[in-house]
Amino acid sequence: MLLPSMVLLVTFTHYPAIATFIDSFFSNKTIFKPRTFVGFDNYVNLLNDEIFLKTLENTFLFSIGTVPFVIVISLAMALLVNGNLFGKGLVRLVYFTPTILPMVAVANVWLFFYSPEIGLFNKILNYFGFEGYNWLGNSSTVLSSIIVMTIWKEAGFFMIFYLAALQSLPKELIEAAKIEGASKWMVFKKVIFPLLMPTTFFVFVNAVLNSFKLVDHLFILTKGGPDNASNLLLYYIYETAFSFFDYAYASTLTVVLLIILVLISFLQFSLIEKKIHYR
Repeated sequence: MLLPSMVLLVTFTHYPAIATFIDSFFSNKTIFKPRTFVGFDNYVNLLNDEIFLKTLENTFLFSIGTVPFVIVISLAMALLVNGNLFGKGLVRLVYFTPTILPMVAVANVWLFFYSPEIGLFNKILNYFGFEGYNWLGNSSTVLSSIIVMTIWKEAGFFMIFYLAALQSLPKELIEAAKIEGASKWMVFKKVIFPLLMPTTFFVFVNAVLNSFKLVDHLFILTKGGPDNASNLLLYYIYETAFSFFDYAYASTLTVVLLIILVLISFLQFSLIEKKIHYR
């Protein structure tokens, strides 16, 4: 009964990973030149690749800029719709709607928001007497603009997990804290939030992985520009493989991405997970 799953897992996960790792030690194959073993040359070239270093920096900044805000906003939304809110069913739907939209559709919507001439944000700024910005054309604002869009897209998805966790909390603990005279903030800080730590860990792990996997929006919004200010590692891998057809170097970049994800996962499950589960 495990065979179908194992075949799919090996075919589409383990074999490609091993093949990519092997390809990273060879030169790129062309019509006129067969591939040759080059050892660690591709990895050495990474250290001299300014675009790779820039995309690596952007990817970590993108992750740092999205993950904490996604956790905080999704938790805040879950607390809001879990309370005695009028029309909370509609509010839940509104919060969750961005999640079901394809990232390409979301990117097109936000492309209109960020447009320099007719964009919604610049229209609002002009209404209050401020000058508009070229949000996606300025290297100082482009990455932040993409981070804001990503938070809007993902917060509603993780809100569902927090909402389910809130509804499963033992109510007697919360009631006991209130009877003892604890304020709402103390109830949240000392009772609710500690009990939500397993859910927070789950959201944290998935949000970090998503921050390294997202690439669809770059095709619509910036294509990594301007001057690679919004280029992320996964998009650079795609560009190297399918625009420049340098599959060997793309394999090397992919191995680096896999190593980063493995290290992050190891740190998450070895250091953080042990501190959040109550026995």
